[in-house]
Amino acid sequence: MSSDTIRRGRTLVGVVSSDKMDKTVVVAVTRRVLHKRYKKYVISRKKYKAHDEQNEYRLGDKVQIVEARPRSRQKRWRVQRLIERPDIV
Repeated sequence: MSSDTIRRGRTLVGVVSSDKMDKTVVVAVTRRVLHKRYKKYVISRKKYKAHDEQNEYRLGDKVQIVEARPRSRQKRWRVQRLIERPDIV
């Protein structure tokens, strides 16, 4: 790897499902996976804890998270950007 290349981790898109912790949000990422036997699509959901330095992301925000260095025992992701903020009625 040359010195001018920047190594980037995986990126995922999900919805913030909890913002109750300090500098941390829980992002729920949903995927549609084809079932091996029945050949139907099944929705699989996984939650990731992501680092949010300014506590700027709220419940329901659609965000992009990127793989980062471990910040704690469970936090290995960082919120990269806000994609969409829901309209509050």
